[in-house]
Amino acid sequence: MATTRRKFVTKTALGAGIAAASAQASRAQTAPSDAVNIAVIGIRGRGRSHYREFAAMPGVRVTHLCDIDERLFADALAEVEGVAGYRPETETDFRRLLERDDIDAISVATPDHWHALMTVWGCQAGKDVYCEKPCSYTLREGRKMVEAARKYGRMVQVGLQRRSSRRVQSVTSYVRSGGLGKAYRAKAVVYRGRISIGKVQESSIPEGVNWDLYLGPAPYRAFDLNRFHYGWHFFWDTSTSEVGNNGVHHLDVLRWGLDKQAHPVKIHCAGGQFVEDSDSEVPNVQVGTFEYADGTLLEIEATTLYSPSFGGVRVGGFFFTDQGYIGSHDNWRATRGQFLPRDRPDSPAGVSYRTNNLSFPDISYPPGPEIPDLDLPEVSHFQNFIECVRSRKREDLNCEVEQGHLSTSLCHLANIAYRVGRKLEFDPQSETFADDEAANALLTREYREPYVMPDQV
Repeated sequence: MATTRRKFVTKTALGAGIAAASAQASRAQTAPSDAVNIAVIGIRGRGRSHYREFAAMPGVRVTHLCDIDERLFADALAEVEGVAGYRPETETDFRRLLERDDIDAISVATPDHWHALMTVWGCQAGKDVYCEKPCSYTLREGRKMVEAARKYGRMVQVGLQRRSSRRVQSVTSYVRSGGLGKAYRAKAVVYRGRISIGKVQESSIPEGVNWDLYLGPAPYRAFDLNRFHYGWHFFWDTSTSEVGNNGVHHLDVLRWGLDKQAHPVKIHCAGGQFVEDSDSEVPNVQVGTFEYADGTLLEIEATTLYSPSFGGVRVGGFFFTDQGYIGSHDNWRATRGQFLPRDRPDSPAGVSYRTNNLSFPDISYPPGPEIPDLDLPEVSHFQNFIECVRSRKREDLNCEVEQGHLSTSLCHLANIAYRVGRKLEFDPQSETFADDEAANALLTREYREPYVMPDQV
């Protein structure tokens, strides 16, 4: 590299304020038709969606594709060329992208353990950031992301894309307005089967793979295929478990509908690894409960094993109200609940079954009212990000980084409660556990040099 990481941090720390102000002023003078130059980091799996979406947008140019696995470039370049008519440049070390003045934004689709560090460094370098979910690997990283976005005036969108769905926007608005009464509880279910990764031996690093950069802030481990492409989801060094992988989408929607803009105060999570014998470290069953200061409950059940549906849903969520419930089947629907006391014509003379009738009534679940769709345009999550890169209005981001942090923190809190094995009490203001050294230690991580989150962003 032309500059060391230490020099890069020093340079950005001194110049980021000027760079951010300069970039903002520059964009304010830029015509909407001028291209937003974006680099996509991580081009396998979800990263394909990133470069496909951005390459197809008018006024957006994917200038760089970046990945630690050079073997992925050929297919990705051909795909972008087929969509947009040009071939981006390629890069294996994303830090070089941050030094370029001709890149306006970065789009991060790497494994979880890299999300926050790339976002913070991107903000320091004056780049706007689209960051995949979960936005952070630890709770404290999420707060650093918020601080960096604020300090450097960056647009940071978290990839909780259900917030850009008009139907989800309508449903959450309906719940908040009390359309089916007061919501007192919500539950996310994530029943998504995964084939066991089995067990593999350590092996040599494939040609074209930068393994050190792939591990980044995580502890160094010898290469094995189970820790690489997608397998990283099964190891604590790099993963936030299935709760962070898929559960975060549904926890985010439910928290939004419940209108909770603070962390919960009590957390419990049980589970374990059942059935399979493999290299996997994370649980394949987790059941978590979050209690907010006003007593509202939020729950999640996540498993990668065989399981029946919950209320007809394998992946989705439910709001429970004093009048019924609202759930996501193939669509979100409201259902009323009615208790119907039963007549007991077989009652002996002089014997009352009133107590039984009250305790065990018939229950009817007629369809509730139709949930009206809001009169809003359908705009993709990626398009919403680009619009805000141009407008510089962070309040228009559909999942601005602070909202992403609040929802992702639920996953971290559940994982911490699971790992320490007990119910926890959390202080939403300080974002710490009261008198709990073991739990507080899991709010952050040990970073491997030179991939270190700065104390002061």
